[in-house]
Amino acid sequence: MRFTFILLVSVFIPLGSEAKPIEPNILFIAVDDWNDWVGCMGNKQAKTPNVDRLAARGMLFTNASCAASVCNPSRAAVMSGLRPFTTGVYENATPLQTQLPEGHLTIAKYFRKHGYLAHGSGKLYHDQIGGHLHDDFDHYHFWNEHYRQWGWELGYSRKPDLEPAKRHYARITAKTKRNFDFGPIVGNENQMPDFLSTSYGVDFLKRKHDQPFFLAIGQFKPHLPWFAPKKYFDMYPLDKIQLPPTKVGDLDDLPKIALKRTNDSASKHHLVKELNEWKKAIQGYLACISFSDAQIGRLLEALDASPYKDNTIIVLWSDHGYHLGEKDHWHKRTLWERSVRVPYIIVAPEVTTPGSMTDAPVDLMSIYPTLLDLAGLPGNPQINGQGHSVLPLLKNPKSEWPHYALCTHIRKNHSVRSRTHRYIRYQDGSEELYDHRNDPNEWNNIADEHAEICNNHAKHLPKIEAPTGPSYYAGSVLMKLTGNTYDWKLKSESNEDPGYQNANKFKSQSWKSATE
Repeated sequence: MRFTFILLVSVFIPLGSEAKPIEPNILFIAVDDWNDWVGCMGNKQAKTPNVDRLAARGMLFTNASCAASVCNPSRAAVMSGLRPFTTGVYENATPLQTQLPEGHLTIAKYFRKHGYLAHGSGKLYHDQIGGHLHDDFDHYHFWNEHYRQWGWELGYSRKPDLEPAKRHYARITAKTKRNFDFGPIVGNENQMPDFLSTSYGVDFLKRKHDQPFFLAIGQFKPHLPWFAPKKYFDMYPLDKIQLPPTKVGDLDDLPKIALKRTNDSASKHHLVKELNEWKKAIQGYLACISFSDAQIGRLLEALDASPYKDNTIIVLWSDHGYHLGEKDHWHKRTLWERSVRVPYIIVAPEVTTPGSMTDAPVDLMSIYPTLLDLAGLPGNPQINGQGHSVLPLLKNPKSEWPHYALCTHIRKNHSVRSRTHRYIRYQDGSEELYDHRNDPNEWNNIADEHAEICNNHAKHLPKIEAPTGPSYYAGSVLMKLTGNTYDWKLKSESNEDPGYQNANKFKSQSWKSATE
């Protein structure tokens, strides 16, 4: 659950013999399912001029990893500052609100506690019933206000979100899942959820604020379905589409548990090829990348035209990467480079050097502590030991960095990334090891040949792992409206209170209401 992005840092203005700190604002941008297909990260196909110019203003982390390679666990980790193996949020159906320690302050709440105005819009937490924490922000904007009443489910890929004239559009869709679909929409770009969420951010930056602010804007694209205005598809003619590098027999050296992860029911790479959909799917993914990039450009233009330009920290990040046929896989949910590596950019006035970059292995658990450091706020002891501030790297990209990046997918499955290698250990003890100096596509598993390197990376695996939190699927949840929000329980917990209704009913009502 695919990028989110921008950070600002403290600026000091001399007053006589003293320097009085001015609290910086934060522009926090998240994107969804966006892998390393970005121009400034070396991809020659993706057209991303706005993310590229953002990187040119600050620091690009070229070796950044997500905390988890699926939407809800990744976003819960970034927003709470707590890793999946600390909270037990390993899957999409486990709401963070059921797993947080009492009194825990998410990043937005922490800034509010210290005098910040916190506003948000778009996909920041996972799009599910119970996915959002209602008291994170002073105000949260919905692209369609019906969703505030019906479960705070953001309603992406459901009407009135724009669709092609025919749904499903792609042939692969009927053989896999509803949202594995791609094609140009019918309608105006300014009606799309990401455009509307971005507009909220643009309008916010035009207004005068008497407090420093934490403005968080989440982009749903390039998450499936890959629907975007035709002009973005036209940027990528099918006869110019380049397929990602693959290798015959790539899976032959993988443990059985890794093969199970690859050959899931929603992927079906052999069908993508048989139906001649590979280039069309990549075209859709690239179209959505460029659409998302355009929205980021709108935010940057609004910031540059505002009085907040010189004292706003920007952070851009993606919740995880994405496979487009590599290792015979589509989607995320693996511990390989395509699922784990993400765009991560920080712009911190008076701290970052424009155009700087580092290949230090960092992960997105660095966002929370780094923003506190940049804003001059005290550290939050609730997140100690979860992530490392990258402030030393922001000041000097060549600073010593003794840490490795850690990613989790489901309990007791982890990837450890150093500057040179990726090490993977699964819950059954099986291993993979790849040397990125000569194998950037991770085609050759050399774990059996390099026990010492494996052991060195394994030192960074967690010693204690929380049990998997309960899953709350719509069919098993009962909900009750309470004013403009809702309460929800498992059926077994409702005590037959007649005010509670099946969550599926809420979902159907929300979709119906949204089209009225």
